Amino acid sequence: MDRIKICFLAAIFSLIQLGFAFYLPGSYPHKYEVGDYLNVKVNSLTSIETEMPFSYYSLPFCQPSEGIKDSAENLGELLMGDRIENSPYRFKMFKNESEIFLCQTEKLSGDGFKLLKKRIDEMYQVNPMLDNLPAIRYTKKDGYVLRWTGYPVGIKVQDVYYVFNHLKFKVLVHKYEEAANVARVMGTGDAAEVIPTMGKSKDSDVPGYMVVGFEVVPCSFAHNADSTKKLKMYERYTTPIKCDSTSVSMSVKEGQSIVFSYEVSFEESDIKWPSRWDAYLKMEGSKVHWFSILNSLMVITFLAGIVLVIFLRTVRRDLTRYEELDKEAQAQMNEELSGWKLVVGDVFRAPSNPSLLCVMVGDGVQILGMAVVTILFAALGFMSPASRGTLITGMLFFYMILGIAAGYVAVRLWRTIGCGEHRGWMSVAWKAACFFPGIAFLILTTLNFLLWGSHSTGAIPFSLFVILILLWFCISVPLTLIGGYFGARAPHIEFPVRTNQIPREIPAQKYPSWLLVLGAGTLPFGTLFIELFFIMSSIWMGRVYYVFGFLFVVMILLVVVCAEVSLVLTYMHLCVEDYKWWWKSFFASGSVAIYIFIYSINYLVFDLKNLSGPVSATLYLGYSLFMVLAIMLATGTVGFLSSFWFVHYLFSSVKLD
Repeated sequence: MDRIKICFLAAIFSLIQLGFAFYLPGSYPHKYEVGDYLNVKVNSLTSIETEMPFSYYSLPFCQPSEGIKDSAENLGELLMGDRIENSPYRFKMFKNESEIFLCQTEKLSGDGFKLLKKRIDEMYQVNPMLDNLPAIRYTKKDGYVLRWTGYPVGIKVQDVYYVFNHLKFKVLVHKYEEAANVARVMGTGDAAEVIPTMGKSKDSDVPGYMVVGFEVVPCSFAHNADSTKKLKMYERYTTPIKCDSTSVSMSVKEGQSIVFSYEVSFEESDIKWPSRWDAYLKMEGSKVHWFSILNSLMVITFLAGIVLVIFLRTVRRDLTRYEELDKEAQAQMNEELSGWKLVVGDVFRAPSNPSLLCVMVGDGVQILGMAVVTILFAALGFMSPASRGTLITGMLFFYMILGIAAGYVAVRLWRTIGCGEHRGWMSVAWKAACFFPGIAFLILTTLNFLLWGSHSTGAIPFSLFVILILLWFCISVPLTLIGGYFGARAPHIEFPVRTNQIPREIPAQKYPSWLLVLGAGTLPFGTLFIELFFIMSSIWMGRVYYVFGFLFVVMILLVVVCAEVSLVLTYMHLCVEDYKWWWKSFFASGSVAIYIFIYSINYLVFDLKNLSGPVSATLYLGYSLFMVLAIMLATGTVGFLSSFWFVHYLFSSVKLD
């Protein structure tokens, strides 16, 4: 229980810290003097073939003499499956070293040998980091230089397994510049020390360097096991080691030990501190096709503008024609014409399952608000890729705070549908607080059992599960209930027309109305199509996503298109005397989630075709279902609220007896 309390306090601190301290790229360079130790850290082993991370020390690698220690982590890192630990690799600033002996492992057991072969077959990558920079690896293919983060555990050549046991590191450094200092610091898992911005420190005249690049070349080198028996860690190997990345020689065999070694060189670079992440943002496959996205945005904006103009002209013409007639002409017109004017006594009739609609709209407001605020902060540079886990932590923080909005909207809509009735508002607020988080908890728990069974570091620890439940019931639920209280006290929205006691019969339709509703999601999907590919690649292919400015524009455009599509569909239904628009307006825009899920399956089949095993596929589909549910609630809420405003405005603008 003590550990849970400590973790809970740490989670609260990381969430509070998010409110006043963000990592800006280049905000606090760490000054290293010549001879200072640089410690390499390691993240979880990852593979795009399984999507299940594992601890670095689950394989027979060398362990640090001081023992394995976890680095400072935030809530987002834990949820993402990152497990950052110390490693035995260490350098001295600006001191080149070669043939450094690290360790000789114990002889591989049968199980250890099988596990190592399995990880090599599944193409697992080792992810070392230095000064918060992941190691980058360069390869050449067809005359092009490819960039990768990390390096493979090993390789299989003609049914023989080889391990990369010698690493050639290159550290790019830049002279420390006093002007680069910024006073604010946010913990990102590395040394967090406040660097003064005013005046000069006592050691400001001592020359220092900043780490601006970290490269690695993995090699497979067959050491002489007998000559390493008397060597201690960090002593020089007795014979020269030739690191050739194009050949392999250290084969893996059962009952045989593995010798690990490394070398490091330092190179002064012109790269400035704020630009040190540029190499990662330009990684192969991560280049955003700016022209394609811009072209897509322009086309969709033009199409949405046409829909809006046609729609407004049609509605305005109907209103003008109807209001310019006298009462007898209006009565005659009503007899001759069918349309939205005939459902005036039924248009605000309460929908089926009103409480569920209120809860879904309230949760949709909460999710949409969280997405807009998070992407806006990321677009402004407050959530850099350098600060691991900040994006997830920020989303969780904003989601909990916006529980007030969810409770307020859900309860006020409930009272509006009930014509001011107060009874049941507490139940609606409770449902709003538990509906989406409850479904998310069910999905994540199911997937977590799969990860636990696979011993993956992607599994959420039990202590973190307890923390998430405490955050849910101690922060999110009370805030939602508070929002519900304010929603119950706020005046409900008055309907402009009275509802008849006897419901009007809806004429038979040529086509099922739900078919039109489901088809309406294609236009919002068009706004997401290109950007969705890069988001999916970032999540599942390990690529860096950083164009949050474009994503924010796409989101705003998505909101506009969802509103327009829902308005058009609602107006079309009212014109054929179908007054049951409440749920249809929600799913007219929310149906975009169906197409996103279909796209996710397409991405699994064609882009993740190397994904191995049913567990990996289940994890992918489970997380996709979770994402699609959130998108459905957010987009459906946009469509419903815009349609509600339109119907209220339309019938309040007509002169009625």
